[in-house]
Amino acid sequence: MGEISENAGDGEGKWLEAFYDPMANLYTFTQCMTFSDIHADGDMKLVVAHLGTGAQDMKLKVFKGTNLITENTLIDLPTGVVSFYLDTNQPRTPAIAVASGPNIFVYKNMRPFFKFTVPALDVNPVEEDLWRQAREEKIDIGVLHEMLEELRQQGAELTSRSLKFLTLDPRELESFAQVHKYGSLKRLTVITCIDTLQKSMTDEDAIRCLVIGTENRHIIILDPEAFTVLAELQVPDVPVFLSVNGLFDVEYRIIFSCRNGCIYTLKRGMKSVEKGIEVNSHPVAMSRIGKNIVVGCMDNTLRSYSTKGKKLWSIQLPADITAVGVMDHKQRGFKAAVVGLSNKTVCIYKEKFLVNKISTPDVVSSILFGKFGREDGTLVLVMKGGGLLVKILKRTATFDEKDILAAGPPAGQALKLDVPKKTKLFVDQTIRERENGTVMHRQFMHELQRLRLNSAKAYAESLMKGDNPISNSVMEPLKLNALINGIGPTFRLKVNLQNTSENETVIGMIITFSYDGSLYNVHRKLITCPMLVPGVVYTFETLVDCISDKGIADVVKVFVVKSGNSVPLISANISMPVSEIAIQ
Repeated sequence: MGEISENAGDGEGKWLEAFYDPMANLYTFTQCMTFSDIHADGDMKLVVAHLGTGAQDMKLKVFKGTNLITENTLIDLPTGVVSFYLDTNQPRTPAIAVASGPNIFVYKNMRPFFKFTVPALDVNPVEEDLWRQAREEKIDIGVLHEMLEELRQQGAELTSRSLKFLTLDPRELESFAQVHKYGSLKRLTVITCIDTLQKSMTDEDAIRCLVIGTENRHIIILDPEAFTVLAELQVPDVPVFLSVNGLFDVEYRIIFSCRNGCIYTLKRGMKSVEKGIEVNSHPVAMSRIGKNIVVGCMDNTLRSYSTKGKKLWSIQLPADITAVGVMDHKQRGFKAAVVGLSNKTVCIYKEKFLVNKISTPDVVSSILFGKFGREDGTLVLVMKGGGLLVKILKRTATFDEKDILAAGPPAGQALKLDVPKKTKLFVDQTIRERENGTVMHRQFMHELQRLRLNSAKAYAESLMKGDNPISNSVMEPLKLNALINGIGPTFRLKVNLQNTSENETVIGMIITFSYDGSLYNVHRKLITCPMLVPGVVYTFETLVDCISDKGIADVVKVFVVKSGNSVPLISANISMPVSEIAIQ
C-alpha cells in the first residue's frame, strides 16, 4: 500500500495514512466504487467507475494497491458498480457489473463478458407517426418541431431522439432531422441504481442476482446466469438508492429511496409497494446497517429508521452531507455509518454516537470501507477535487459507543443494580395490594383530599393574619426581610422593607413588634416608615435587650401594618438566639 505514516491529529490516532494522491483525477460517487478479488488470488482490488467530464472520458478503472493496473472505456455515464458471482466454476472468480445508461456491462477478469440491455419501452404512436411523415416529407421540420413540443407539453413520454431534437438550435434542426429521421424509433429507459441479491445460499461466494432500478419506475431482478428477468415491479417513483438483503429463493427485502423523498420496502411476493417512509427532507445518501436504515438528508441531518418505518433517532450535523458509507468490520463485529461532510471532515457514527472524527485535505465525495489488498480494515476516500486517500485501521484501535463530543452520564450509571430477590414479606404485601386495591385507593384519595383541605385552610389563615414575608395586597406590594445581630444580652434587629411595585409609591406604613415582655425589651416599639419608592430597599434598626437570666430564647414577631388598619400586611418571625450572660 505504499509508505505508511501515522497521522497524529487523526481521530485519536486510530488510523494510518497509507496513501494520498491529490492528482488521481477521479470523479465518482460511493455507489460507483467496490472492492473485488477479480483474479481470485486473495488480493482485493479497488474498482472505480470514473464519470469523466459527464459526457466523455468515462472509464472503469482498477487499482491494485496504489497502482492503476487496468482501465476500460465506458460508452455512457455509469450509475453504479457491483461485484458478484454468476457461476459456480473454479476458481471462484467474481464478475464486475457496471450500470451505464440502459445497459449493464459485465466484465470477468476485466474483459467484456456480457451486455444486458433493459427491455425497450413502447413508443408513443403519435410521435412515431410524426417522424414517419417527416421521413416521407409530408411535413416540414418546423411543423415537426411544433407538434413534438405540443406533445411533450401534454405530458407524453418521448424518445431520446425527440427530446434531443427539441433542445437544438433552430439552425441545427434541418441537419439533425436529415440524419436521424430514417432510423427506427426506440424508447429506452436508464438504470438509476444497482445492487446484488444472494440467490439461494448465504456464502460470501454464492451466486448473486442483480437488482436494478430504472428511470421508468421499475425494480427489476435479473438471473445471473441467463440474464433474464426473474421479477419486475412498478414502484411509485424513480428509485435512486438501493439496499438489498436476504435470499431470492427464500425471502428477501429491497429497501429503496425515490426522488419524491420517500423510502419504500419491497418483499418477496408483493404485488404492489405499500406506503413508504416520508422523510422531512430529501435523502442524499442511504445505507443499511444491520436491521436499520441510515439516511443522510439535505437539511444536514442523519436519521435512522427501522425496516417497518419507525424513526429511531435523528442528529443534526454541523455541515452538508456529501457522502455516506458503511463501516462493517466483520472481524471485530463493528458496524457504523461513515459520513463525509462539506467542512472537510469524516465522522463515524455508531448508532447516534460520534465515535471517531477524521480530518481530510478536501471535501469527500465517495466513501468505501472493506478489505483492500490484504488489509481487512481499509477506508478509501475520493475527494471532490479528484484526490484519492487510503487509510488503514490500526489493529489496536477501539471504538467506544460513547459520543466523543458529549459528556454524557457517568460510567457507573450503566452498571446493573444488584436487586435483591423477592422475599416472602414482599410477596405477601403484593398479594394484599392485589386483593384490597380498591379499598387502599379510596383510603389514599381520602387522605389526599384531607391534606389538600388542611393546606388550603392554613394558606387562607396566613393571608388573613398577614403571616407571610411577601404582601398579597395589590395596593401595597411589599417584601419584608428581618435579621438579628449580636450575642446578647443586647441584640440589634434589622428590618429590610422593599416596595415591589413597578411605579406606585406606598405611604403610611408602620413597623411594630410582638414579643414576650418577661424575656425581651424592644427600644423602638413602633417605627413609622417614610414614603416607600419602588425598587429601593429601606433598612430600619432597633435594639432588643434580653432581660432574663434563665438562658432561654423565644420568638420576636415583626409586623408591617398600614395606618388605620389593625390587620398586618406582612409579618416575619425571628428566632432569637440564647443570650450570653452579662459581664458585671
